[in-house]
Amino acid sequence: MGTVGKAISLLELFSVDEPELGLSDLARRSGFDKATTRRLLVALTSRGFVEQDAGTRHYRLGAGLSRLARIREARFPFLQTAVPLVRDLAASTAETVHLSEFGVDRLVTVHVEHPARANRVNVDIGQLLPLHSTASGIAYLAFARDETVKACLAGSLDAFTAHTLIEPAAISMSMGEARERGYSICDQGYEEGVISVAAAIRAADGFALGTIAVAAPKARTTAAAIAERGLAVMEAAREISMRLNGENLQTLRRQA
Repeated sequence: MGTVGKAISLLELFSVDEPELGLSDLARRSGFDKATTRRLLVALTSRGFVEQDAGTRHYRLGAGLSRLARIREARFPFLQTAVPLVRDLAASTAETVHLSEFGVDRLVTVHVEHPARANRVNVDIGQLLPLHSTASGIAYLAFARDETVKACLAGSLDAFTAHTLIEPAAISMSMGEARERGYSICDQGYEEGVISVAAAIRAADGFALGTIAVAAPKARTTAAAIAERGLAVMEAAREISMRLNGENLQTLRRQA
């Protein structure tokens, strides 16, 4: 792994649950020695990508990352376009709705709306979602480029529950069903007791660039609710896609 890759791997260790980490923790979790970890942190700090708390000496993500994120959002307003529809869907379903974008080999959760009820599915901002075992992942794969699908099916297909699809043929079948139906269904494939539906948000060329999903406890989810949420998530994804693509609205309508 090169220097840039090592630096990025350090950044990926921070999460919503653990927004601050010390040097020893970062070295242990990354597998780097302390001297290497400190050198990488100094470089990241000099560019504003991490900050160090003067009191605790722990590190956290810095404003430099926010600056880059704002530049990207200004050029490609994914959140600005999608969040209002995510909120509408959350209000109409009274369940957890989350928005994801593709990143290298997994989906990255970029926005979440949780319902007020105590018994709900919790999803964190920044959470990484595997492609083969989540509704979001299957919805994405259904409209992904061939090379992305091949890389996924040839890679590590971990079983997160007894219900996870780990056979390439079964995953391909689920993708085909999602493509034909317009949305995917994942019944406890990633977490026991959770059932989700998702649809792909697509670029003007028809390929997926992200997903929108509704996740709910299986205990209160009926077959009718799955179908209703599926149609709702499909319509939300289609609307986000058309708003993002502007002048290519008619093309997306023909592909839908």
